[in-house]
Amino acid sequence: MRRRPAGPAPAGRESTGLRTGRPARAAQYLALLAYLVFLAFPFVWLVSTAFKPARELGSLHPTWIPEQPTLDNFRQAFDEQPLLQAAANSLIVALGAAVIAVVIATPMAYVMARHRGRLATAATGWVVVSQAFPFVLVIIPLFLILKNLHLINTLWGLVLVYVVWSLPFALWMLAGYVRAVPTELEEAAAVDGAGRVRTLISVVAPLLAPGIVATGLFAFITAWNEFFFALVLLKTPEKQTLPVVLTHFLGAEGVADLGPLAAAAFLATLPSLVLFAFIQRRITGGMTAGAVKS
Repeated sequence: MRRRPAGPAPAGRESTGLRTGRPARAAQYLALLAYLVFLAFPFVWLVSTAFKPARELGSLHPTWIPEQPTLDNFRQAFDEQPLLQAAANSLIVALGAAVIAVVIATPMAYVMARHRGRLATAATGWVVVSQAFPFVLVIIPLFLILKNLHLINTLWGLVLVYVVWSLPFALWMLAGYVRAVPTELEEAAAVDGAGRVRTLISVVAPLLAPGIVATGLFAFITAWNEFFFALVLLKTPEKQTLPVVLTHFLGAEGVADLGPLAAAAFLATLPSLVLFAFIQRRITGGMTAGAVKS
């Protein structure tokens, strides 16, 4: 039996593959479009509701675009709840958590990325596993620790919780940036007499600046949006953060004051959207930086 000589595929087969590829690609685009619509729906509904007057909110024939846009919902939201105080509290805990998480995570990520061994492997595995812990698993020991430290119902206690919660992902993210830094630069610094700490501060840290900024902004967004820990640990109204204050627009029987709630939620969402639009490329780069290093 004679074998067919190797060579380019027949023209008919190529055209058949092209025809079968187009439907698959079209299906992928349709799936992506459906996913984008699914993600965009809550935000579009939120913006539409925030600018609708009470008459349109109660209409039996709702529309996407308000017929008579109004700012009354925003004015009512600020009149009913201390949104500015809550936003200031959220800003304090988010900034504090971001700065402390970056300061702690940078040297730890350097050690994880540069030192190979069982301890570093175990630490990396623990970081990955810790991401699967549910909130309810850690809230009880955290509550007891903060109680002994007299940090219950304080913003600094909440900062400490957010640092602990965001640190594993910050480590994982910064380790990818460290692996992307050529080791030859550190070897050259060592030849010039620089120690480990001097090399980290003077050589590695400047090259990690984009990753440090992206990690800090990630920790900021995580703390800004967090709700469960703030609800459990903060009791007095003047200490509560913005996500907790938003729940005050719900009545005792679960009836929502829809217009002001949508207006307040829209304002609370804006900082996260702006920051995420700024760092989303850097977050992706941080996740893949370690994987593409030769």
